[in-house]
Amino acid sequence: MDSAFTTWINSWAGIDASLDNFMVDVSKFGVPLMVLLVISQWWSGIPRPQARHACIAAGASLALGLGLAQLMLLFIHRERPYEVGVSHLIIAKTADWSFPSDHAIAWSSIVFAWAMNAMRRWLWVFIGLAALIGLSRVYVGMHYASDIIGGMAVALIAVWVVRIVYKPDTKLDRWLTGWF
Repeated sequence: MDSAFTTWINSWAGIDASLDNFMVDVSKFGVPLMVLLVISQWWSGIPRPQARHACIAAGASLALGLGLAQLMLLFIHRERPYEVGVSHLIIAKTADWSFPSDHAIAWSSIVFAWAMNAMRRWLWVFIGLAALIGLSRVYVGMHYASDIIGGMAVALIAVWVVRIVYKPDTKLDRWLTGWF
């Protein structure tokens, strides 16, 4: 089922050059755009302490999630779908394994941290961008759909760990959010 769903999404690649270019751009620049939007909330978020806490939680969750993924890659060696003929690739190849998706970890960390910190401002923008980025990674042939779901699961674990360790309005939080 995973291969069939991945093939179906990827089957749209190569039909329309404008759509291909759009999805390649989303795949390349979507996560950096989300990170920049999070960083911008440091100065413009209202209420400011809550926004700053969410920014730090999102960053810490992203870092922890990517760290967990690196540990997972020591044990899970899933070939990318284009390597086994499930998809055709329309971007440059990569040398690492397919599962879990680092892109999905990145955008999920932001979305989940924003949601868990009750940050309604920008949440729907983040959710929309996240869905588009996840779709683009399968569309361009880089990931299976389950790689995206796996990345989301890793991010959720990371956000929960950060939520347990980094609480709002603690001495650490006041010190970290007091910068700039």
